[in-house]
Amino acid sequence: MSILNMKKRIAAQSTAFLEYTLFSGSLDDLFFEKKALINTINQYSYCIAEKDPEFKKALLGAEILLPDGVAITAAVRFLYGKSIQKIAGADVHQYLLAYLNQKAGRCFYLGSSEAILQSIQNRLAKEYPLVEAGFFSPAYQASFSEEDSSAMIQAVNAFQAEVLFIGMTAPKQEKWAYQFHADLETRLTCCIGAVFDFYAGSVRRPQQIWINLGLEWLGRLLREPKRLWKRYLYYGPIFIYDMIVAKLKRAIN
Repeated sequence: MSILNMKKRIAAQSTAFLEYTLFSGSLDDLFFEKKALINTINQYSYCIAEKDPEFKKALLGAEILLPDGVAITAAVRFLYGKSIQKIAGADVHQYLLAYLNQKAGRCFYLGSSEAILQSIQNRLAKEYPLVEAGFFSPAYQASFSEEDSSAMIQAVNAFQAEVLFIGMTAPKQEKWAYQFHADLETRLTCCIGAVFDFYAGSVRRPQQIWINLGLEWLGRLLREPKRLWKRYLYYGPIFIYDMIVAKLKRAIN
């Protein structure tokens, strides 16, 4: 498939959200023919990106931007009257592992601690035994030096994986992936953050009933109130205010 045809196919599975273009197809519509960067957006990352131009550029620059949150899907319905499905990073992770397991493919995990990566490796061996996985845990720091980034790129490229999962917390992971996407020899690069902890079992994802009710955010808040209260209770109202302002502007124009 040519790059032009790939862009047309992506456009056919996309929905506008203010300045962003969201992927609104099913996971079966993800594209494996060409190199692509996959990012996610939720109400928190939207608010942070409004104050961080570099982060916003990284989100806008992704070939595939997933609506990872009921706030985003509700905002699309509120602004445009369109209904789209939430696609969480955990959903993409599970889907791609199943895809790779069918073809005995290779993936690479970049980020988190050695202990988390070991737990991921142990679980992969049980659930997706045909997937060959590589791992690299970079030093935990606010930003990476040229030497750090070079070591990370070399580790990824030496393994020659089809899919790269990055879990270095937002917005650091999105900025890094966008900056070095052209240098990474992988077909799909996916920034999935907390999914590393979910899959390793160090942090439990809320039960399916919470997810089905659109209340996964509440389940996470109740489980980790000290860490997540600002994300939902402070930035949540800011996001709602921004959406109301955007709606009024659309009505005026």
